[in-house]
Amino acid sequence: MNKDYFRFFVILTIGFVVGLIFNKIFLFLFLAATGCLIWQQQKLSQLLQWIQDREINEAPESPGNFEDICIEVDRQQLRHKKRKKKLAGYLQQFHQATTALPDATIVLDNEDRIQWANKAAAEFLNIHWPQDQRQRITNLIRSPELIKVLNHQFQDEHNTIDIKSPINPDVNLSLRIVPYGKNQRLFVARDISRLQKLIDIRKDFVANVSHELRTPLTVLRGFLEMMVTNKQCPEEWRSSFETMNSQADRMENVISDLLTISHLEEGPLANKPGVVIVPEMISAIHKEAVALSAEKQHLFNISTQSDLWIKGSSAEIYSAFSNLIFNAVRYTPANGVIGINWYKDKEGGAHMEISDNGIGIPAQHIPRLTERFYRVYQSRSRDSGGSGLGLSIVKHVLSRHKARLKIESKLGKGSTFHCDFPKEITVGNLSSEVNQTA
Repeated sequence: MNKDYFRFFVILTIGFVVGLIFNKIFLFLFLAATGCLIWQQQKLSQLLQWIQDREINEAPESPGNFEDICIEVDRQQLRHKKRKKKLAGYLQQFHQATTALPDATIVLDNEDRIQWANKAAAEFLNIHWPQDQRQRITNLIRSPELIKVLNHQFQDEHNTIDIKSPINPDVNLSLRIVPYGKNQRLFVARDISRLQKLIDIRKDFVANVSHELRTPLTVLRGFLEMMVTNKQCPEEWRSSFETMNSQADRMENVISDLLTISHLEEGPLANKPGVVIVPEMISAIHKEAVALSAEKQHLFNISTQSDLWIKGSSAEIYSAFSNLIFNAVRYTPANGVIGINWYKDKEGGAHMEISDNGIGIPAQHIPRLTERFYRVYQSRSRDSGGSGLGLSIVKHVLSRHKARLKIESKLGKGSTFHCDFPKEITVGNLSSEVNQTA
């Protein structure tokens, strides 16, 4: 039997016996029960005081539930101390690790106020902790791009933006913001100055080499064309000259595409871009595609919204769309179907879809299609006259117009290339579709 129950039973029994002696059973039972309640209340009060401040107050000395409660509180307290010590060790390790990180790392709350920062944040961003604690990060880093990222108004394919360091303009930083904990975000800034320098060196190298190759290649092509068209050229040589002239044309296309990419990488689009009348552009590209198709006799299904235009560079958009459409012509078998669809979605964004029922692309190759000179089918790409730079040009053009390229393909069934433009660069209102079949 529980000691507390036994104690209560004994007291009530004594009260009952005394009541019998004095012939007042209910009175003495009431007094006994009241005494038990007062004693219990006193012990509960003593237990509460002991729990609140164990250094000053003593634990209630009473065998039974109160003793068991005190023992359990001691056990939980010891367990809590061990857990707290373990968590403190983890926290110290975390602080040491993040402090040693070469990347600037900042923890922001749901109002973009600084909660914690490591030493690299002071080196790259002039943000010091704890001096700048509770400061809004936008008050310390003045960047319109950063504000857009924090407000979820800007997001590239890697969810990063590049800015100059507020301390040293020669240092380039790549900023990334990711969700962290409850209503928190982790702000990470990485020094990409060396990488940016290598990229600039590569750009300069490609541009300079392309310019240097173009002049001698032009002279060489001139002599080759003269030899091919010269009636006095021996027939046994003519085939070789024609092959050399064809390869010179291919090399000139590669150089032209390299120069185009170098131009696209020079900087952002002009502050006041023009208006691109996309339906008219599609019509012009379609005529060239029909000529390129020639004996293959592809069927073109064209659907456009006549009043849907975009703001940007006509030359660049023409280059991107023509690359995609001409690729569809090259890799679609004879009598195949090529679809060109230009439309606006419910949110106001503009979309170009170019589909075909051609050979398709294996899934493992799709993520790498926009890399320079990457080819899925080496021999077939060269035979078709491709330079291996077309989709890289498309990617750069769309990036400069805040658009994205999405590729869907099934091997043996065809491919669809999506160019998705945001609402902010669209011009014109929703209108009836103009459908053509050629």
